[in-house]
Amino acid sequence: MTAESAPADGVEEVVDSAGEAGDSSATISRLEDEGDVAADYLEELLDIADIDGDIDIEVRNGRTYISIVSEDPDGGALSGLVGKDGEVLEALQELARLSVLTSTDNRSRLVLDIDGFREVRGKELRTIAVDAVNKAKESGEEVALEPMSAYERKIVHDVVAELGSISESEGEGSGRHIVVSPADS
Repeated sequence: MTAESAPADGVEEVVDSAGEAGDSSATISRLEDEGDVAADYLEELLDIADIDGDIDIEVRNGRTYISIVSEDPDGGALSGLVGKDGEVLEALQELARLSVLTSTDNRSRLVLDIDGFREVRGKELRTIAVDAVNKAKESGEEVALEPMSAYERKIVHDVVAELGSISESEGEGSGRHIVVSPADS
């Protein structure tokens, strides 16, 4: 693919070797716009709460990732924005998504992280998934996990699939959880 010079509207267009416009630069531009809207919204919230934090925006794998990192070495000020088991973080992520929807009329799949919580939680979820797969294999029984957010369930489903086992989400609302089945031998 080759990039053409920026048209009058300032949006760079990607053109494939056949000369047809691709949508990847438009998608990246849309994701960057989503990140800017969400970051502005979150910055206003931080200002209202009088909490210091730096906001980083990254676009990767077709999603916008926004991180709020503490300027305080202890990071204590941001811990309240994570909440118990990431509940406040999930709520802030939904508010940021609503802000994007209101501003752009586009649903967003942006992911919000605060002080590295998602990375730490991702490692915990990987361990939970591995343990569940092992338990299901040893017992030959299904293993039901605790309820999780959609984002966390996606991580667990991916790990379970990597390990060659099967998982399904069951339940509704805040009770939605994963059931891991023993792999067929």
